[in-house]
Amino acid sequence: MTIKSAAILLAGGQARRMGGGDKNLMLLAGKPILQHVFDRVDFNGRPLMINANGDPSRYAEYGLPVCSDVIDGYAGPLAGIVTGLEWVAANHPDCTHMISLATDAPFLPFDLMARLEAGLDAPNDTSVDIAQAMSFKRRHPVFAIWPVALAAALRCAMIDDGLRKIDDFTDRYQCVTVEFTGEPDPFMNLNRLDDFDLAMHFLQT
Repeated sequence: MTIKSAAILLAGGQARRMGGGDKNLMLLAGKPILQHVFDRVDFNGRPLMINANGDPSRYAEYGLPVCSDVIDGYAGPLAGIVTGLEWVAANHPDCTHMISLATDAPFLPFDLMARLEAGLDAPNDTSVDIAQAMSFKRRHPVFAIWPVALAAALRCAMIDDGLRKIDDFTDRYQCVTVEFTGEPDPFMNLNRLDDFDLAMHFLQT
């Protein structure tokens, strides 16, 4: 399979458990969490877009396109994923796939992109549609690679069927997992203030 992927940085959440605002712009060890993501992940020249609702100028320093959800009502990560798929289809028609990732995880694997792409190469000629990250037996469905061709089906599932959970959508397709390990968990995300203290501990060790 020939794969050419773009990537979408999901930043559309409301961070209610953190008191609201942009969690990925909060400082960790002197720089925004989003910058930690850029410092760790090898995007290797892939087209990138930030999915964020509200004023896009707050991400101006990154020099990337910023797109709000194409489905209203803060419909969760699936809204960001369909936004990304439609953006890739419209702006990068040469791309066959899109990789999605959350931007509140400062310890992501350097080889996240490449290994998700490799996850689509299933043995025994088995057809694989979607590959998701997994660590320590826990799936992380927002860290995944999606065929751009699923854009219309996902929009239909959200609008006509009312789907909001990633699993409810991916259950309709052949979905595999790609195992990652590390200390700390490479997909540790920062949801509460206590998580910042734990992240600082790992950064200082």
